[in-house]
Amino acid sequence: MAPTSPVEEHHGFQSHTSVAVRRRLSSSVDGTKKPAFVNFVSLQPMWVGIAGAVVNSNTGYEIAVSIHDSVYNTDFSSAILPYQANDSDKQSQDIETHIIKVICEFCHEHACKFLGAGVTLALLRESPNLCTRLWLELDIVPIVFNVKPFHTDSVTRPNIKHRISSTTGSYVPSGGETPIIYVDPTAFDRGSKNFLTTGVAPRLPIPRTLDEQADSAARKCVMYFGPNNNPRLSIGPRNQVAVDSGGKIHLIDDLDQYRSTVSAATWDAVTQLADELRERKVKIGFFSSTPQGGGVALMRHALIRFLTALDVDVAWYVPNPSPSVFRTTKNNHNILQGVAPATLRLTDEAKENFDAWILKNGLRWTAEGGPLAPGGVDIAFVDDPQMPGLIPLIRKARPEVPIAYRSHIELRSDLVHKAGSPQEEVWKYLWNNIKLADLFISHPVNKFVPSDVPIEKVGLLGAATDWLDGLNKHLSPWDTNFYMGEFRSLCAKEKMYELAWPARSYVIQIARFDPSKGIPNVIDSYAKFRALLAETGKIPEDKMPQLLICGHGAVDDPDASIIYDDVMKIIASAAYSKYSEDIVVMRLPPSDQLLNTLMANSKIALQLSTREGFEVKVSEALHAGKPVVASITGGIPLQIEHGKSGFLCEVNDNVSVAKHLFDLYTDEALYARMSEYARTHVSDEVGTVGNAAAWLYLATMYSRGEKVLPHGQWINDLMRKETGHPYVEGETRLPRGQVDVVG
Repeated sequence: MAPTSPVEEHHGFQSHTSVAVRRRLSSSVDGTKKPAFVNFVSLQPMWVGIAGAVVNSNTGYEIAVSIHDSVYNTDFSSAILPYQANDSDKQSQDIETHIIKVICEFCHEHACKFLGAGVTLALLRESPNLCTRLWLELDIVPIVFNVKPFHTDSVTRPNIKHRISSTTGSYVPSGGETPIIYVDPTAFDRGSKNFLTTGVAPRLPIPRTLDEQADSAARKCVMYFGPNNNPRLSIGPRNQVAVDSGGKIHLIDDLDQYRSTVSAATWDAVTQLADELRERKVKIGFFSSTPQGGGVALMRHALIRFLTALDVDVAWYVPNPSPSVFRTTKNNHNILQGVAPATLRLTDEAKENFDAWILKNGLRWTAEGGPLAPGGVDIAFVDDPQMPGLIPLIRKARPEVPIAYRSHIELRSDLVHKAGSPQEEVWKYLWNNIKLADLFISHPVNKFVPSDVPIEKVGLLGAATDWLDGLNKHLSPWDTNFYMGEFRSLCAKEKMYELAWPARSYVIQIARFDPSKGIPNVIDSYAKFRALLAETGKIPEDKMPQLLICGHGAVDDPDASIIYDDVMKIIASAAYSKYSEDIVVMRLPPSDQLLNTLMANSKIALQLSTREGFEVKVSEALHAGKPVVASITGGIPLQIEHGKSGFLCEVNDNVSVAKHLFDLYTDEALYARMSEYARTHVSDEVGTVGNAAAWLYLATMYSRGEKVLPHGQWINDLMRKETGHPYVEGETRLPRGQVDVVG
């Protein structure tokens, strides 16, 4: 029977939430500078499965929605929409609109937050942009499954086998020797008086109803979430990082969403380069130390996701983790940046351990069938000082493969050439391998490259972030409410003071707990800022903004706990103890949306690093419309226009930092002007698409057999020129002043 109305409810949700619980969890907030609103202290995490199929002789489209609480199915609904086979765009939009409406209504009725959605492949084919809208509008991670509309035997096992109890009480091992369960055909004798006339045929395949398909998708979806309800990190054979669970997670299927984040010139350049690489079947490989935590891993996840959406053949590999090696690599990192104790040295034992680790992992990649074996990648990009030992292995196994080394950190060129210094020792050890690469890519910062590196090999490229991922996309008030509730729970779990937001605003620094991030300066600047506010006598102490210091940890960063403890000691000291209850310090689980929420709802952002690479967190704050007060170090000054999008201060000048915080907090006109300018003046180059264009350019040039010799130029400038889209006057981009990158 065809639907008689635009949407015919076939089966509605049956569950109802407790009014008493809703009332108990809700809270009303009223402030003089903020509109009054009602929020919930916490929302229940839930998952959903969604399936769809054409019904009623191709006149209707049934959509089934199954609700899951991570243990079992809790509710179900279905509805039938008119089916318009000749108008696929309208049909797709109707399906999307209906599903989003159903999910939103359930969320508000049951005070819950959906984290993941299992979507059947059949439904995605009818509504190709459904996953994109679930991700961007509802902050739901969509995972696509090919749930078949019928029950069949296993593909890998010809017959369905079960583990059955033996006479000894133990279990028969599953597998080839497990007794096979056969169907007794006499039970389906329609002449039998016990036969149930259900309409089910007595033979395989047995139909799987739409509600069963939705429930199957929901159950599968839950399995992809791990601790803290975050999607699990997937590592495949030979330690290939399976970004987005090997493609099952569909965050952005609509390429127009990526197109909207950049200028037409940048997008045209990207598509032109991607088309050429795709046509010539060029294979690109990235090699870095860790798949999670830290800026490099974030960039690689976003880059691989985007390039895969463009159908470019790209893969990303990481070595097996080794805590002892990570201690060495972190020491090297600190030494090269000049923030390690002068007594810390790279020992011969550490070198041997490091070399053995790289060799062991490299042999897996150069072995037959590996990414660095014949027939593997055509271009290799090697990240940071953890991986240079891989370069000579590639040179030996595949001498024809172009190699680009990407340096993400500051190399103290003033110290690496100081005879006998720890920096010289570490640099000589690393340079012995790096010098075999064809290209040295550096952040565009003065004195970031030692003079050993030939200038013709040096190309400049900033770091990047993704405007569509969990770190930066817009979150609705409902989702904000959920993540703020999660943050409160984390604070309570660690017995940390909590943010009083939204009743009080807060200043934020998001960074790893690292000796170079200037956290002691953050605390001192905040104390001076509070003192300035107190001098005015206009703002009560309990209404002054709080301070939040937080960040993720990286799996190769063993210093985080040490620095965290040092920070807590500083806060407890006599100089700052009076503000201790207003300073929140948290190491957070790897949830991008949690960091996004904390940044988006802050008042002002700080980045007071004493040593820095590029620190794209600055651009993320600007993109969120947050004025940034930061130190003049590394690539930070490239991202902030002093007096327009934020303020730049000399390292350790905490008095100036406090003054700028005071001005931004007390001068509403200044804050509004800076906030708007910050939000609208972020360069394409620091977004995933603009950054991807640089990598596509390098891969394209090398695949043509051409040498890339930038002579200290920006890779993006070379890319835009090569594709016929040079930068024009007035186009927003990072400053191109004279950069004396080699020191």
